[in-house]
Amino acid sequence: MQRVVFVIGNAKLWLCSALLIFCPPAMAGAADSGSPVVQAVAAARTHNSANQGRIVREFVQLLALRNVASNHADMRRNAEFIMEMMRRRGVESRLLEAPGSPPVVFGELNRGAAHTVLIYAHYDGQPVQRELWASDPWQPVLRKGRLEDNAATVDLGSLPAEIPGEWRLYARSAGDDKAPIIGLLSAIDALAAADIPVSVNLKFFFDGEEEAGSPHLADMIRRHANLLQADFWLFCDGPVHQTRRQLVSFGVRGITGADITVYGPLRQLHSGHYGNWAPNPVMMLVHLLASMRAPDGEILVDGFAEAVAEPSAEALAAIAAAPPVDEFLRKDFALGWTEGSGQRLERLIMNPAINVRGIRAGGVGKTARNAIADQATAALGFRLVPDLTPARVQALVDAHIRKQGYTIVREPPDSQTLGQHEKVALVEWREYGYPAVWMDMNDLRAQAISRILLQATDGELVRMPTMGGSLPLHVIRQGLGVPIVMLPMANHDNNQHSPNENLRMQNLWDAIEIYAAVLAGLGAELAR
Repeated sequence: MQRVVFVIGNAKLWLCSALLIFCPPAMAGAADSGSPVVQAVAAARTHNSANQGRIVREFVQLLALRNVASNHADMRRNAEFIMEMMRRRGVESRLLEAPGSPPVVFGELNRGAAHTVLIYAHYDGQPVQRELWASDPWQPVLRKGRLEDNAATVDLGSLPAEIPGEWRLYARSAGDDKAPIIGLLSAIDALAAADIPVSVNLKFFFDGEEEAGSPHLADMIRRHANLLQADFWLFCDGPVHQTRRQLVSFGVRGITGADITVYGPLRQLHSGHYGNWAPNPVMMLVHLLASMRAPDGEILVDGFAEAVAEPSAEALAAIAAAPPVDEFLRKDFALGWTEGSGQRLERLIMNPAINVRGIRAGGVGKTARNAIADQATAALGFRLVPDLTPARVQALVDAHIRKQGYTIVREPPDSQTLGQHEKVALVEWREYGYPAVWMDMNDLRAQAISRILLQATDGELVRMPTMGGSLPLHVIRQGLGVPIVMLPMANHDNNQHSPNENLRMQNLWDAIEIYAAVLAGLGAELAR
């Protein structure tokens, strides 16, 4: 009987027959010490031990390149740097272009194998607010632990031979999503040093605008479809399980977004002279948002509930088998309560969500004024499930806003328009967006990846039906019709999309081992 220990905070939970619970019986089994997977893990571990400083220095060079997708000059510098990184490993590389898009870095390593796998990661990052960071987002800082614990910084010019796993590297895209790029290329180095062959033909697709919503991805795929043919795509993005166990995921939520502006008086008014008479757009906006979403997170917009399909029995079983993390996360995030009426986090991320990304109106603190604002704006983000497409969300939300008595406009209204209607809302839907995708958890390629990960991690694997985040899987499936499996590597507390983004170094060392195992063992597993 396999016994697996989950370490959550200071608590230990034991689970028997873990392999049979997490994975179908066909995946269970002890690792063979002579298998390519086990040999690859050992080779990667040896390579890591001897080259940690070199790996980190190369990673620091990559992280020092600014990478907000809207700045195409910066993005091209990133792409050219990555292309040279690939060429040093013998990977044939080139830049794929589409009008208006940062380039995709494409690479190919043809081994004459029976199967071809395309590996996806992205090199762009979220915009930053410099004043919220403890250090320059594009001047990587290595710390001997977490910033929150006041961990000391380390001189990158004199790195020790061994870099402890609990040290953290702080920079934009350290965890999301430049880490898989350095991890994959280091895995190729490790296999080459040990004369272990890559068992499949590899293609690499490093996207330059994922954080911007991938608006040009469909066009990029249409233009380069012949180059992008593969047996399946392996997505390397996102965090591992909160218990720090390796995670493999089979779905993502979709995404769309909108800015909603409501209006009060034509200009700001004295709150004493005109309060209780002139409508206050801040209060109007608050009431409008409250009409869309209950305090427990339930979406109140008519039509949302009917569009949500019930998860499969297999998906629910996978969630039930995963180690519980809610109590640990409540303490880690200092939360006195959570939404969802007591349901597990993993179950809740299979539901759609409305997130108020931000509100702009008036002022607070020293900038607050005794005035009625002229307008108030909220930025909304929607996370979607498979039957809730961006177009459907837009229609349902527009209908809901009208039901609250608003006249919707698509351009900023003039004074005549404002004077003719009781309530006016400017609703600006984002151009980006795509539906959710839930893959078949029993797909043969998914099972092959899972078997490799079970060997590489001594059985410590969590399989999840979906991630909470969004990735453009729908665009790729629509354009190429290929299966997709997600293999994340970052730490769950990496502050992705936020100030002080970081990567826990052990996640990088583990990722190099995992990637080496996959590259070395996938050919045999796909042939089973």
